[in-house]
Amino acid sequence: MKRRGVLAGMAALFAGGCSKVAATGPGASLLEAVEGWNRSIHNLLGRRTALAREFSPEDISPEFRGNGTTDPADAAYRHHVDTGFQFWKLTVTGLVENPLSLSLADIRAMPQRTQITRHDCVEGWSAIGQWTGTPLAHLLKQARLKPEARFIVFHCADKLAGSAYYESIDLIDAFHPQTIVAHTLNGVPLPVKNGAPLRMRIERQLGYKHAKYVQKIEAVSSLANIGKGKGGYWEDQARYQWYAGI
Repeated sequence: MKRRGVLAGMAALFAGGCSKVAATGPGASLLEAVEGWNRSIHNLLGRRTALAREFSPEDISPEFRGNGTTDPADAAYRHHVDTGFQFWKLTVTGLVENPLSLSLADIRAMPQRTQITRHDCVEGWSAIGQWTGTPLAHLLKQARLKPEARFIVFHCADKLAGSAYYESIDLIDAFHPQTIVAHTLNGVPLPVKNGAPLRMRIERQLGYKHAKYVQKIEAVSSLANIGKGKGGYWEDQARYQWYAGI
């Protein structure tokens, strides 16, 4: 736990300050070097198999705050809210042999995992919540990734400053047992402020990697042509680290 806390603090420090540091060429190079170091250290510590700490029900925070976008204004999303997400579809596409289009009922009928974990935000707050959802690995196995797939991209219903929110991870985190497509928080359907109807839980990374309002999962060989090519909204806009392991 001590090692996780130290790594989380260092990752948050660099991610939180990166918009200022990255204003110069040398600053950008420094951030890239730190990110590479962080990823290498986690690989040495067993990123493929090491689990994030799981807590007991007594540890659950009384309130799991919303952060970032908490109520998307998109008209299509508002319609889904008004209809209880009964027509919501999650698509799994890109470099797959078997594209998927899944309703919430389809997802809930799949194998499920429940985990009580801590969410660490780069803004300095943490909260513990109980999440239930389908392991991302199960969806990807159903979709059958093509050999050239290297990254998984999460496309979201929310927008910030006119840009669609997205995030991405590599296949190591995609197939990690604690990486789930969550639909339930603390025993109830995911609230809108926390990303309803579906959000990612990527427990080995900082909070901004846990994309909310997920509507499409795409397997790709490169991130270069998505957004500004840095692998996520905040990575594009504020030069946050793409790998935010804790």
